[in-house]
Parts: sequence; C-alpha cells; structure tokens
Amino acid sequence: MKCVINSQVVLSQPLEGPLAGYIRPFAESLSEQGYALYSLQRQVLLAACFSRWLKQKGIRLRRIRSDHRTRYLRYRARHLRPRQGDSGALSNLICFLRLQGAIPDEKQTASRLTPVEQCTQAFERYLLEARALAHATIINYVPFVHSFLEDRFGHGPVTLAHLCADDVVRFVQRQVPRLHLKRAKLMTSALRSFLRYARYRGEVTLDLAAAVPIVANWSMTSIPRAISADHVRQLLASIDRRTPIGRRDYAVLLLLARLGLRSSAVAFLELDDIDWKAGRLFVRGKGAQRLELPLPADVGKAIVAYLRRGRPASTSRRVFLRAKAPIRGFLGVGGVGSIVLHSLKRAGIGAPTTGAHQFRHGLACEMLRHGASLGEIGQLLGHRHPQTTTIYAKVDLQALRTLALPWPGGVQ
Repeated sequence: MKCVINSQVVLSQPLEGPLAGYIRPFAESLSEQGYALYSLQRQVLLAACFSRWLKQKGIRLRRIRSDHRTRYLRYRARHLRPRQGDSGALSNLICFLRLQGAIPDEKQTASRLTPVEQCTQAFERYLLEARALAHATIINYVPFVHSFLEDRFGHGPVTLAHLCADDVVRFVQRQVPRLHLKRAKLMTSALRSFLRYARYRGEVTLDLAAAVPIVANWSMTSIPRAISADHVRQLLASIDRRTPIGRRDYAVLLLLARLGLRSSAVAFLELDDIDWKAGRLFVRGKGAQRLELPLPADVGKAIVAYLRRGRPASTSRRVFLRAKAPIRGFLGVGGVGSIVLHSLKRAGIGAPTTGAHQFRHGLACEMLRHGASLGEIGQLLGHRHPQTTTIYAKVDLQALRTLALPWPGGVQ
C-alpha cells in the first residue's frame, strides 16, 4: 500500500510511529529550503524508517533524544549499507521537530555545570544581551575568562569577592609569554571586560580592571596586509557573472572592495538595510553600531543583478543566500570568507592573505594615496576610535618621503 507524502515523494509503506504526523510537514520544510529532489526523497524515507524503529522500541514522541538518532543509525548499518548524509538528514529531522515544539530541547542543566562554567555562561549572556557585542568578540573573550577563573578557583566554588589584583597580574604574566601579541592584547581586553562585569554585579568592589597589566607593544608595529588595487580589478574581472553564483560572489566582493565592509556586515546584510531611493546602505558595525553608507551605483547594480537573476526563492530577508540546500543566509562570516578564498584561488592571485579583511585595508590605503584624511577613512570604515585609523598613516611611504629632511652633508 503506497503512501503519498506530496507531489514529489511517494513511499511504498504507510507511515507508522510517533513521527507519522510530522513527515509531511518535514517534507514541505525541505522543499522550501531548496533541497534537490533526490535529497528530499532520501531524507523523507529515512525519517519514515526512523519513526517505524521508534515505534518498535516503544519510544514516545516526547521521549525522543539525539542519542536515538545514533542508536538507529547503528541498527540500520547492521541491515543496510550506510550512506553519506544519513546522519545529517536525521539531524535535520531532530532540529525540525524541536522547532515545531514536538520534542523538548536538550539543554545542559545548570546542576551539571561546574561553578566556573556557570559563571562563564552568565558572563557570556551578559555580553550578548546587555552589551550586544558581536558573536566573534564573545567567542574570543569567553575562553580567556574561563581559563582565568579555572586558574584561580579550580573545581571549587567561584567567589568573585575573593579576587584581588595579584590574582589578575600573576595570571597575565604567566599567559603572555605563550601568546602572540594580538592574542595577548585580546586576553587583557577580555579580562578587563569580565572584571568590569563583576563590579557591575556588585560581587567585586574594587576596580580590578585597572589592575590588568598593559601588554608591551611598539606602536603601530605591523603594516596592514592589503590587497592591491590591480589585484582587486583582476579578481572582479575573473568572476563569471553569467551564473547565479557568479552574480552573488561578484556583489559580495564588490561590497568588500568598494565600501570596505567587514565580512560580518556583508554576511548579515538584509533586504531592508538597502534604501534604493536614497541610494543608502545601513550596515551593522561593532558593538551593535548601525552605520549609514552611500550605495555606489556599480555596487547597487551588482546587487540588483543578483536579486533578479541569481538569488534563490526564499522567505529569508538576508540579501545573500547559500547556493545549496538548505537555502538560507550564511550562519556566520565563514560564508563570505569562503567566497574570497575560492575566488582568489580560481583567479590565481597571490594576495597577501586569503581573508576578507584585506579588502578593507586595501580601500583605506587607496583612499590615503588619493588624498583622503584619516578622519574620512575612519568614518567610512566605521572606526569608533581615531587611534584605530592611525595605523594606515605609515602605509603611504611615498608621501612620507616628501617630509624627510635631507641628511647633512649629502648621501654618503
């Protein structure tokens, strides 16, 4: 007896088990996400088989957990040849069921967390909800704070009131020699942020953030690694804009090169962020900043070309979407970084780095060479502090040479 799921999927057996009522909505969800027909059929069949196994094991709907997926795949491997993607397909199903409220979330309970983990998680929530810091910043800060608390309190209770300046100084002194300069400075920033948070909560009365040592550093030691203007032109010319992916990648690279956007701003750009009539673009900067930038004509044309003849049909409000299922916006900056990496490789360009930030540096250097002030550069790049922009002052060596005084007595 056949079971018709929808116009695309027909199963040879009727639906059974606790998931029987969710198979059809699951199939519709996969279809909306743009999965190819074969993948859609495969995932629905696997979901139906999983539901039948759950029934045989007497597992009710609200009792389903992630480990049941693992157990079923082991059982299935004893009877059928495993296929690549089976685990991912069942993960999609579990995620769908959670979003539908059919099965409960499997959050780790606070009682299972160590005191250090509980304190670290509370700080993480504070950074996200109260400070609205970027996810990248939070990801960088939290491990340092966890290490600091573990170093001071071990596996015992965390009593922040017992912290003193000596604890902070000794930890920094031990860690700095093991770290690269940038990581060391990031660590001290993380500690200052955490200690201000502890004082904000009232658990620390002294300003211990002031006790965090300053990492010794020569001012402006490293010149930003910037892609050259010639390489930018070569890269853009190499993109095949006859294909949907090419139109997307061209628009992404143009935003990086012409506006110097961070990869996060491009990845999370939404349709509502573009004011087409006024020719403006609103992007998210660091610390929940919302910056207004002019939308250059060539950038606008590239985005329009992608939206009209490249962007997959989707309910997502993100401008740039994945080309493969599930069709959705990028989960993080890695999507933009991947576009940069593969585009550079395909064009055979030996750029200074493979990351997206080189376009930001390249734009700043070009603006400087064409007479823009550091204030103008900082405003376009969304720098919150003027000191951040001063690193570009030493890039224009030709201009600096005109200021050099002649050596007394001439060149020897």
